[in-house]
Amino acid sequence: MSYWERVKPVRRVRALDPDAIARAAVGILDASGFDGLSLRGLAQALGTAPASLYSRVNGLADALDLALDHALAHDAAVQRAVREEEAAEILLALYRHLLAHPWAVRVIAARPPRGPAYLAFSEGLSARLGEPDAATPLWTAYAATNLVIGSALTRQAAQLEPRTPGDDEVAPVYEELRRRGSDGPEDVLRQALHTLLGNA
Repeated sequence: MSYWERVKPVRRVRALDPDAIARAAVGILDASGFDGLSLRGLAQALGTAPASLYSRVNGLADALDLALDHALAHDAAVQRAVREEEAAEILLALYRHLLAHPWAVRVIAARPPRGPAYLAFSEGLSARLGEPDAATPLWTAYAATNLVIGSALTRQAAQLEPRTPGDDEVAPVYEELRRRGSDGPEDVLRQALHTLLGNA
C-alpha cells in the first residue's frame, strides 16, 4: 500500500511537513543511492528523532513514495514536456529524469507510483495517446513507460555492450551487426518509442 492510499492524519501541532521529508529523502537518495536511505538517516537530516517521522510516515516505503513524487514534481524538463510536447518527448524526458535519479527505477519497480506528480504525468501522457474510451492508449502508455524504465535500468550495460567481447562462432550475425556500430542508448530508445508510438 502506498503513502497516498493512507495519508496519516496530523495529531501533533509540530508534525513534520511531508514536503520537508520528501526533500530530505531525495537529497539522501541522490547522494547515496537507494540503499543509502534509512529512517534514522532521514531523521538526522531533518534534525529530529526517528520517532517523529512516524507522525507522517508508516515506514521507509512511505518516505520513498514521497521522494519519488517530489523528484518528478520538481523536474522542470519533465513538467515542460508534459505541458508542451508529444508523447515520445514526454517519455524521453522521463528517461533523462530516471538517469538523474537512478534510485527512482528501484522504487517504481517495487511500487506503482500514485503520487500527484506521477498521476499528472500519466494524465498528460495518456491524453497524447488517444481517446479515453479506447482500450489502446492505456496499454500503449504501459508498454512505452516499461520500455523507458527498462532502458534507464540497463543504460550502464548498454554503454558497455559494444566493448564487451563476443563470439563469432556462436553468434555470427549478431557480432557482424555489433561491428557495424550502433547508436547510443538514448537514440536507440528514441527510435523504439517512435516505432511503438507512431505519430503520437
